[in-house]
Amino acid sequence: MPDWEKRFRAPRVSLPEWAEDAPDRSLFVSNATGTFELYAWDRATGEQRQATDRPHGTTDGVLAPDGETIWWFSDTDGDEFGVWMRQPFGGGPDEPAAPALAPSYPAGLALGRDGTAVIGRSTDEEGSTLHVLRPGEEPREIYRHQESAGVGDLSDDGTLIAVEHTEHGDAMHSALRVVRRDGSTVAELDDSEGGTRELGLTVLGFAPAPGDVRLLVGHQRRGRWEPMLWDPLSGRTTDLELGLPGDVSAEWYPDAGALLIVHSHQARSELYRCAISAEGRPGPLERVETPAGSVSGATARPDGTVEYLWSSAARPPQVRSTRGTVVLDPPGMTAPQSVPVEDAWVEGPGGTVHALVQRPAGEGPFPTVFDVHGGPTWHDSDAFAAQPAAWVDHGFAVVRVNYRGSTGYGREWTDALKHRVGLIELEDIAAVREWAVSSGLADPGRLVLAGGSWGGYLTLLGLGTQPESWAVGLAAVPVADYVTAYHDEMEALKSMDRTLLGGTPEEVPERYAASSPLTYVDEVRAPVFISAGVNDPRCPIRQVENYVRRLEGRGHPHEVYRYDAGHGSLVVEERIKQLRLEIEFAQRHLPRR
Repeated sequence: MPDWEKRFRAPRVSLPEWAEDAPDRSLFVSNATGTFELYAWDRATGEQRQATDRPHGTTDGVLAPDGETIWWFSDTDGDEFGVWMRQPFGGGPDEPAAPALAPSYPAGLALGRDGTAVIGRSTDEEGSTLHVLRPGEEPREIYRHQESAGVGDLSDDGTLIAVEHTEHGDAMHSALRVVRRDGSTVAELDDSEGGTRELGLTVLGFAPAPGDVRLLVGHQRRGRWEPMLWDPLSGRTTDLELGLPGDVSAEWYPDAGALLIVHSHQARSELYRCAISAEGRPGPLERVETPAGSVSGATARPDGTVEYLWSSAARPPQVRSTRGTVVLDPPGMTAPQSVPVEDAWVEGPGGTVHALVQRPAGEGPFPTVFDVHGGPTWHDSDAFAAQPAAWVDHGFAVVRVNYRGSTGYGREWTDALKHRVGLIELEDIAAVREWAVSSGLADPGRLVLAGGSWGGYLTLLGLGTQPESWAVGLAAVPVADYVTAYHDEMEALKSMDRTLLGGTPEEVPERYAASSPLTYVDEVRAPVFISAGVNDPRCPIRQVENYVRRLEGRGHPHEVYRYDAGHGSLVVEERIKQLRLEIEFAQRHLPRR
């Protein structure tokens, strides 16, 4: 078995979630069976049990505070439309958690100590709804709005519910509302000032202590994500200016006396502990030692230790503890290591662009894959990823660009893509492409543009707007026809598109046309490989077929792989198959040297 396949097949685990009142009981995700599923883990006995077993996999699960039940989301063939199920922690039959609620897209879930559940839902017809489910009662609707909204958290005593919403119409910058269980409003916090300012808020969690209703909130008031405290009863906010240069997230320690800080900066991350006084004043930062690389999740345990999921581009992920131990070591083979990333800082039309580069052995220039991340509000980091490592194994250099629209470089960088959607990201990719060629890294005649989801969209758009720049295009689950995609996609993404483009396709048709790959399909010169899930609610299959028919009408070289899943696959062999098809397609169509 080649190393690149081993990296996919090697068992891996997520950071275990633990029950607040039964910390020995944990829930995690693993691909140990070849499909990503939920597992229950009793730390006291060491017993691990596979909790879900479905052909298309399961990753959305929550452990009740008492550790007695597991809630998991059941959709149909990866379409993300379904219902919450629950089962006993020790095993037993699954049952619908809220039989009276019809299937929907999930929009958050919060579980209380007294058995109360707050369930967020989204449908095209109803918009966003929130329901309170008390033991022995029917669910009661407490919120409804056509714009996107979701459950943020439930207070420790179960009386207050934090709601993230975009009623003001800006899906990129949420406002907050705290309500009682009957839906009546306690307090509002809206940095966007009704959608007139591009400032967002996010819920990080209520304080986990009896009688403490302080809400930890993320804000963007200084141009990046930082935490603050908000008491919705008094209206008081307490700024937590920590002096860190990048984005800062946080979660409570279990005693509510400190915060675990996750600092993300320049594609790496680090951890700190910050004590919080009874008045809410932050103490000095204490470094929580982690290796150089990326922490993709961290949690503080009741004994004060911190568990975190760490990796780097060269080394596969591990769940580690500040005790110096590996917390959860999956059985079977270990994923082979890859090569480390190098940082490239390139001047682009909108400022300095950060790119991550991995080189194969030997001397360049190399055939090079520009592996474009999805999102768009996401970023590539110095973290282990089997796909770019596979390209390196096959002799390709890999360049990943954190274009404008990416997170982690400040609010202005993220928000810059609005209204010139797709085109502004491609300007940054073009600047990095020119650097890669002029530096001797990349062979200009053997450049591959590739990506999935939003990265797949940028791939198709780039092939049409920069036709002379790319020798091959590989687009996975892409937006290909923006207008049709808007009409067919899930409602939450319609809200995002209205925010990005300034309205609906009927209101601003020229913007949708300018940003749609279908507009430029006749300009495409590179052979194109497209993979698409037939049940995808995010990048629906009909709009992909519209694009493919235009390629077929031109007789343009292309291949399409359709698979029975949604927006990607949770089955390991399916992921390997798709990447193998992409590698073979690129090898067939790239000119030889």
